[in-house]
This record gives sequence, C-alpha cells and structure tokens, in this order.
Amino acid sequence: MAQRSDFLELDCQLTQDGVVVVSHDKNLSRQSGVNRDMDSLDFKDLPLYKEELEVYFSPGQFAQGSDRRMVCLEDVFRRFPRMPMSVEIKEDNEELINKVADLVRHFDRNEITIWASVNGSVMNKCRAANPEMPFSFTIGRAFWMVLFYYLGLLPFASIPERFFLCFLPTIINRTYFPFSCSGLNQLAAVVTKWLLMRKSLIHHLQQRGVQAGMRCGGSERRTLEKVAQAQAGSLCTSVKEPGLQPGGREAFEGLKQSRDLIQLNPGLQRQQWAGWTSWLMGRALHSQDVGVVFWCLNEESDFEVAYGLGAVGVMTDYPTALRCYLDNHGGAALAS
Repeated sequence: MAQRSDFLELDCQLTQDGVVVVSHDKNLSRQSGVNRDMDSLDFKDLPLYKEELEVYFSPGQFAQGSDRRMVCLEDVFRRFPRMPMSVEIKEDNEELINKVADLVRHFDRNEITIWASVNGSVMNKCRAANPEMPFSFTIGRAFWMVLFYYLGLLPFASIPERFFLCFLPTIINRTYFPFSCSGLNQLAAVVTKWLLMRKSLIHHLQQRGVQAGMRCGGSERRTLEKVAQAQAGSLCTSVKEPGLQPGGREAFEGLKQSRDLIQLNPGLQRQQWAGWTSWLMGRALHSQDVGVVFWCLNEESDFEVAYGLGAVGVMTDYPTALRCYLDNHGGAALAS
C-alpha cells in the first residue's frame, strides 16, 4: 500500500470452524513448518508464519515481518475497504465460495473484487455465488481464447471475462519448475512464450467489449465497465498522475480510460500468424477493456518484457522494486 499498489492478489482457504483465511497453501508445512491442513484447525489454533519465509517465485530469497499471524479475509476487507482485490479459489469448496461471496457483498465490494480460479467448474460456482463480481480467465478458457486467436475467430467469440491474469513464460526456468526434466521446462517456456507473448493478442483483449454473460442490469453494467476500464489503465495512469491515491471506487472513477494508451499498431498486425487473421481482428475491435496482468515478476528485466508487450500491470512480491521501475520509466514508456 505504501508503494501505491493498484490492487492486491489473494488466495483463500477455509479453516475447520469456517473462517476464510488468506493463504496460498492448504497445507501449512511450507509457511509454518506444521504439517497440518488448514481445514483441520480452528482459526485461533493456526500456527505462526516462519520467522523467515522463502519467496515463492524467488527461490533463495527470504521475507521477514514483525507480525507473523495468519489473517482472515474479513480483516483484510475491513482494513482496506476500497482497495481492489483479486480473490483466487483453488479448490472446489462450495462453503468457501459462498463465504467469500457473502463477505464481498457485506463489505460492498462487488465492483472492486475479482473472482479468480484456474478451474472452470470452480469458476462457474463462483459466478453463480456472486454474479456481480468481475472474473478472470480459467486455464480452459485461456486455451480456447488462444486457439481462436490463431484461427482468426477470436473477434467473433464472446469474452465475458474482464481480466487475463497470465504468467510470464520466461520465469518458468528461473523461478518455477513444473517438470523434473530441465529440457521439458525449457521446451514449455519456449512454446508458451511463442503462443502467448503476442502484442496484438494482448491489445485485442484490452480493447474487446463484453458481449454476453454479464448478468446485471444496465446501470450495474455501466458501473462495472467503468471500474474495469479504470482498473485496466490504473498502473499507467498512476505514473502519469503521481498525486493520485490508490484504491477506492472514487479513485477508479477519476482515472483516465486506458484506451487512449493502447493503440493497435498496423505493423504488429502484419506480423500476425496470417494476414486475414489481422484483418478480421482489426475490424472487430471494440472500446471496452479486458485487463492483461502478468505474474509473478520480481526483476526489472521481467517488468520491461511485460510492459513492452502492452500489459496493463504486473503482480510482484517486491512492490518497492516495481514502484522504482515505474517512477524511472514514466507513463509514456509504458504506453509505448
């Protein structure tokens, strides 16, 4: 918050007594050294975090803090009532989903809290529990989105999602290893980088309108669109207007629309997989934004790659480093 972050990304788990806790892991071993699952303990019995905790996407780097207690989602909402947040649901747990949805409603956060999940069936339950919240792509939806992009059909596909939270492939070999074989890791990085790291794809998503699946009335829809547009442009705009304070519906409504920062470059269109794909895509662009955010980037070189591709923001474990990068480069550099 001190570094003027535009939103917080959270993972949630449920304790035995039904408290929603902000935690990436269900099992507490990595975080606390206690080999117990979160749902086997009451909230009051949760162990403290380790005195030094290795940063997940920066192996060999350790974080320290004076307050080692685990925190419940309700306290986070209460302490930062107007701070936009992305809440990821990792497991198919209807009680957890419903409790998160109820907390969002209770704190009047429907417009500034994003559903996130990699699982399509889980996302469907999230949307049913609180359809007023914007939501991000699942892995399955992202796969179809990329396939339609290369087939030239993406301009005609409905995109109800408002955010595309995507990893940067180059961090696979450096900080996260999904395969035991180094060769497979390198291959995965090369293939995913070739498929996903397309400026025209990112620009297309940022300029696509919400076509269907938005289950709300006209006034609510306009409010959601306005907030999502401002969300998409918040990082760029906050650099151009350093006096702007982060968080809050009022701050969002004061932000400039991001479409003045994002232009589809004809030169980039010619580099597309096929000319007719570019032609169709260029004809189908709309004014509404789908924000593209890369995670979890902790080095300046990664910031440069993400913003060079046209992303509206990045998620990081080191907000101080990101803020220094943004201050040093300015809004014009990011917009380019």
